[in-house]
Amino acid sequence: MIVQHPRPVPAPTAPLRVHGHFGELLQGRLGAGGPLALVSLPCPALWVEPGDPGDSALIGPRRVQALCAALGLPPPANLPRLHATMPPGGGAGSSTAALVAVARLLGFDGPAEGLARACVAAEGASDPLMFPRAERLLFAPRLGQVLRPLPALPRFVVAGGFLGPGQRTRAEDEDFPDIADLVARWDQGLNLRQMAGLASESARRTLALRGPSGDPTADLARDLGAEGWLIAHTGSARGLILDPDTATDGVMAALIEAGFTDVLTFAGGGA
Repeated sequence: MIVQHPRPVPAPTAPLRVHGHFGELLQGRLGAGGPLALVSLPCPALWVEPGDPGDSALIGPRRVQALCAALGLPPPANLPRLHATMPPGGGAGSSTAALVAVARLLGFDGPAEGLARACVAAEGASDPLMFPRAERLLFAPRLGQVLRPLPALPRFVVAGGFLGPGQRTRAEDEDFPDIADLVARWDQGLNLRQMAGLASESARRTLALRGPSGDPTADLARDLGAEGWLIAHTGSARGLILDPDTATDGVMAALIEAGFTDVLTFAGGGA
């Protein structure tokens, strides 16, 4: 039997940054009894990286040990300090990003599919942050599996922030609405208005089933002339989907006035 001994965490030779996501464009079940699936929205404005100031307890020893066991890596002698720019429970991928950062810091350079499965082994679910262009993947977060590729998306801009208390993902939670019809339309390729409409409908279905009630994001999207809106289907991230030629200054001010925190804007889609 090979015994793996803990080893010191090596200092990164170059900045190591794992970008998060900002909620999902779609999330729900694929029919009655089907798997939970999502289309994630990568967010270059949010990330996790090793270094100070940082928190050695961002993911905790149990999950680090489970991750290392799944990847065949010796566990570190000390938990690495990680700095996250997104709030916990925001629905922006801090847990998955932290696991990916630790795996890469410890030398893992294998396929993204294996890393996704290891993240599920560590905490029961995973966001597809280890894949390039995750918005082009239909992903099963409780399986850590890409179900199929999706068409490229049109260019768009998101203006958003975090509203209300955070909500951490629970691996056993699969109480989400059926979105099989939305995914079937997504598969056909979309222009901006169609994409924003489907993302809005996915958000609307989840809020109707799971709450919270009184979410103002749909009203803000209408009043501010957005193409649509999106949410973290588990978490507090909320955003407006805008035409890339739309000025965001007035939108950001309106979000702050509505109580959004950590407001941000970023571009998505495109070739």
